[in-house]
Amino acid sequence: MNTAAPVLTPTTRALAWCLHLLIIGLLALVAGRAVTDDRPHAGLIVAVSAACGLVYAVGPTLPGVRRSRRAAALWLAAVGACWLVLLALSSEAVWLAFPLYLLQLHLLPRRAGLAAVAATAATAIAGFAVHQHSFSPAMAIGPALGAAVAVAVVWGYQALYRESEHRRRLIEELTATRADLAAAQHTAGVLAERDRLAREIHDTLAQGLSSIQLLLRAAERALPQAPQNAARYVDQARQAAVDNLAETRRFVAALTPPTLEGTTLAGALERLCTTTSTRHRLTARFHLTGAPAPLATAHEVALLRIAQSALANTVRHAEATTAEVTLSYLGDHVALDVVDDGRGFDPARLPAPDPEAGGFGLAAMRARAQALGGTLTIESAPGHGTALATQLPLTPPAEPQPEARP
Repeated sequence: MNTAAPVLTPTTRALAWCLHLLIIGLLALVAGRAVTDDRPHAGLIVAVSAACGLVYAVGPTLPGVRRSRRAAALWLAAVGACWLVLLALSSEAVWLAFPLYLLQLHLLPRRAGLAAVAATAATAIAGFAVHQHSFSPAMAIGPALGAAVAVAVVWGYQALYRESEHRRRLIEELTATRADLAAAQHTAGVLAERDRLAREIHDTLAQGLSSIQLLLRAAERALPQAPQNAARYVDQARQAAVDNLAETRRFVAALTPPTLEGTTLAGALERLCTTTSTRHRLTARFHLTGAPAPLATAHEVALLRIAQSALANTVRHAEATTAEVTLSYLGDHVALDVVDDGRGFDPARLPAPDPEAGGFGLAAMRARAQALGGTLTIESAPGHGTALATQLPLTPPAEPQPEARP
């Protein structure tokens, strides 16, 4: 029995049963020796042994003994009183001192338990000396040594139990922390995927639909007077829809954009300029400077998407006639510059992004650059065109940069 433990484990339950059996066995031994040796008051010894066993057996069945130290102390006092009577009748009752030590140390506070053990040991020594009608130091060795062993065992067990409880709480905290971390990582992954999809949708679907809308408007304007031009615009709109459908299918699978399949980044940018010039009233020219170096797929995708978004903004908002797209390899960096001769704008007075009006393009471009450890700068003024410059390191950063929200 251990009131210090809130829950009995299989080990503590087995120890409690061993203690029960030890006490009952010793009581039976005291009663049996009194009968077999035909000692005086043998019947009384048997009766007191039975009473002591009965009082002891009642304790474990009472909930108050396990929950209240006061109730446990009262029960121990009753057991101790029975033991004292038995010790007065038989010297063999001294053997019961050891299990009583264990009970007292388990059920009483540390100081009270230690005092009870000392008193029980002194009583056992005195009782045995009375029965022997003499006293010698050897008589004190057994009870004193048993008390010391009991104190060492019980206090050692309690220390191990506290350590075990501490480790159990640490494991529970670690498990809870791991669960929280897994939930946080899941949330971060969901947010990162939402950011990726938002950028991909903006740079593919949104820009493609905007291009299709402009081509269809051009076809509508040309339809009465120049049906051939209208048909050409409609055909270009249809091709734009086909291209964007392929882009959509590919970015859903998070694969390389079709524009980069079978070609280099420079070839994809040159094709983008050609397509933009063909579909819109804008002359887009591509330039390559420096010795091309191999780029990671993430870098190529980011630069291509930034160029697509920048040219789409030029078509929709700048009213420009020319746009220069330059890809530069600068040693340990690669740079992309998009310069147009449009009407320009004030970068410090950009409207807030709006689901209806748009305005997510620049934020998405900046997020792409920062995610790869790069930078994106914009220089523009009303009436003086716009210059957009992106720089990415050829080697990824040691630690990923925090992505800005588009």
